[in-house]
This record gives sequence, C-alpha cells and structure tokens, in this order.
Amino acid sequence: MMQVRDLLEQTGAVLMSGDPKRWIHGVSTDSRTLRPHQLYLALSGPNFDGNQFAPQARAMGAGALLLRSGGALERGPLDDTPVVLHEEPRRALSELARWHRSTLSIPVIGITGSCGKTTTKNILAQLLATRLRTVSSPSSFNNDIGVPHTVLLADHTTQALVVEMGTNAPGEIAGLCEIARPTCGVITNIGASHLEGLGSIAGVAREKSALFASLPDDGFAVLNLDARYGDVQRAATRARIITVSVDGEGELNATDAFFHAGGATFRLGRHEVTSPLLGVHNISNLLSALGVCIGLGLSIEELLPAVCELKASGRRMERHELGELVVFDDTYNANPESARAAVRVLAGLHGRGRRVLVLGDMLELGPDSPEFHHAIGADAARAGIDLIVLVGELTKASAAGALEAGMPPARVVHLDSVEQAIERIEGLLAPRDTVLFKASRRSALERVVEHLRRAHGKAEA
Repeated sequence: MMQVRDLLEQTGAVLMSGDPKRWIHGVSTDSRTLRPHQLYLALSGPNFDGNQFAPQARAMGAGALLLRSGGALERGPLDDTPVVLHEEPRRALSELARWHRSTLSIPVIGITGSCGKTTTKNILAQLLATRLRTVSSPSSFNNDIGVPHTVLLADHTTQALVVEMGTNAPGEIAGLCEIARPTCGVITNIGASHLEGLGSIAGVAREKSALFASLPDDGFAVLNLDARYGDVQRAATRARIITVSVDGEGELNATDAFFHAGGATFRLGRHEVTSPLLGVHNISNLLSALGVCIGLGLSIEELLPAVCELKASGRRMERHELGELVVFDDTYNANPESARAAVRVLAGLHGRGRRVLVLGDMLELGPDSPEFHHAIGADAARAGIDLIVLVGELTKASAAGALEAGMPPARVVHLDSVEQAIERIEGLLAPRDTVLFKASRRSALERVVEHLRRAHGKAEA
C-alpha cells in the first residue's frame, strides 16, 4: 500500500490531476484484471497503447492511473481519479518495485537457470507456504515486467518472496537482481538456451551467475553439483554455498532413485522421499528447493509431508489419462537439456504399450540449432523410444538423427505443421500408448494435446 505521492517521488512521474495523498493498494498493468484501488500502470508496445485502456481501468475502480506522457488521454482529469504521467511507464514499474523492495526485510529467493526454474519456483513456494506466508512469481513472470510485478505483490505480512528470473541477453539477470535484491540464489542448471542472445553455453553460465554475484555476503546460494560451469557459479559469490546433487557428493544428495506410477522415490540421507513429480531433473529441482528451505532454517522432517503433496505445473510434465491413452504435456518450453530429460522420463515408463515422443521445434538456439535437434533424435532412438513424431521444420534434423542412430524409418514420422499433426495424431496412436509432447512455447504443440483431450471429452470448459 502506498500513496500517489510515493509514486511521484520514487519514479519522477508528474501529477496531472487528483489528490497526491490518495492511497493505492497494489499495481496492475491489465485493465481487465485490475482490482479496486489498484494503480493502473499503462504499458505500451509496438501494437498497443496502454493509455487507451485508462477509461476501462477507471471503470474498474482504479485508485490512480499512471499513463505514458504524450499518449492518449493525457489531458483532462477523469473525475477524481489521480492521473500521473511518466515518459516510460515500463521503467517506472521497475523503479517503483525497487523502492518497494527497500521497504521489505524478508528473505528474497531468486531462481534462474536454463530450464526448470518455474518448476523449482513452484516446488519451493509450495514447501515454504506450509511454514511461512509466501509470495511467488505468478506463472512465469520472470522478465523486467514480471519481476517488478512479483516484488510488488509482497506486503508487510509476507515472510518469504520467491522470484523467478529469466534472460534473453547479457545483463538482464543483473538488472533484475537490482530490482529484487535477492538474499538467496538458485541456478537450476546451465545449458543451451537463448543462444541467439547469449552466444554460447559459456555465455549462458556468465549471465546466470550474475544472480550469485548479486547476493549479500550473509546470504546463501544453492549450487547444483550436477550442472555444468559450477566453477563459474562458485567464483561469482562470497555468500554461503549449499550444494545439492543426484548420486553425487552434495550436502543434499539423492541416491537409489527409482520411478513408478506414483512419481519418484529416492533416499535423502536417512530419509526415504517420495515425490509425485517424474524424472531425475525433477529430483534435482526438488533438491534445490529443499536446499533453500534448509538455508532458511527449516528441517527436512517438517517438509516431507508437503513433498508428497506437490503438484506439477501446467504443461510441465502434466499427466492426462485419456481413456487407455496416457499423455504427458511438457509443451510449456523446450531446450536441449529439458528435451533430453523428457526422453529419459519417457524411456523409463515401462509396462504399458508403446512409448511415443511427439517433439516440436526448439527455438532460439542460434546457428547450432540443427546439431541440437539432430542429437535429440539420436538420443530418442538410442533410448528405445518406440515411435517418434516430429513436428516443424527444425525437427527434420531430429528425424535424421533418429534414422542415423538406427531407428527404423517406419517408426520416425515427420509432419510439417501443428495443423498437420492435429489431422494425423489420432491415426498414429494406439490404445495403451504413453505419449509425451515436448516443444518450445511458440511451436504451439499444446494445440495437439488439447485436440486429443477434446476428442476424449477431457478438454477444459
């Protein structure tokens, strides 16, 4: 909660009309979901001007309007709703969040990585919520709009704040850390993601390690010993380091893991732990979350009941039973590391019919994209996947990789588009198949999953 005059002081905005002592209860950039007394902050992009939605925001009961100076509705008050002008509302959002963070004296956990950061964030939020009043990033709010939004959700009742941080270019993680000022950092892993902007995997490591570099000396970092470039991550911080690993030598070390219909079971010291989340990668994600909890003073014993109740995030290895067909929707995003993890999960699912991988294009991988796609096809063939359905132009290289690794041509199907996949998918599958869908978000492979769910009467209303 703040007053309009706080907004003016912290962002350099100019009051056009209204009472500067008016109280504001939160911030929204979407007039459709804005709640009464929130600040409506008008963002603009190449194809829209947030100023145009100011009347709707006022009708929804906005406490104040922050509009772009020079845009529509700059002149003339809207009744008694305070109207504030700023030349760059997006920058104003960051400045406001930076100031708000300075008013909080709570643990702030920053999470980044090439993949698994949203899942780790969700696991951690679920675990912490059993003991602390916890605020975490909604969905995948992890850029210079999402991170300020997340920070602004915390208030004087919040006891822990979990902030997901993403990047496409050098310097973005450091900028997000200036806003969120994390006291704890988690880097899930380092791999081939956003190479168009970051240039190389070494560039990814440098960018992600900026999170550890931002930590205060009395903070702590959770280091995944199974991830690459651990030396780069260690060198980036003087904070305490808590290590985690699977079958390694971490302070939290998972051993004797096996997978079953209920998820995964493993040993963690003297404890046997069962998680409903599938895959070695999700054991790593869980260990990172537990590492944060240990760093905050919580015990494994008090967290184990919550581990059993963890829920998968939407479109992240999300299981659907469609008659005799079992579908895993892992279409939220994809890069080579997460695709390999998906192949390992599917390869380990025995006891039903065929194991079918439906793979869409993996995007933003730069000039080495054909090699990455080729390797995933080869990995799937060597893992014993029974049928590979490849969707999109880039996955032609995956088809070549599977064939070169010895997979029979009859078990490798390439489709040009999602539309073609929708037309043919039911004819390619058989009862009792286990099907895993994996692709980058912009490949829109989730449309094929939704088609199958509608065909089986399982689509959401």
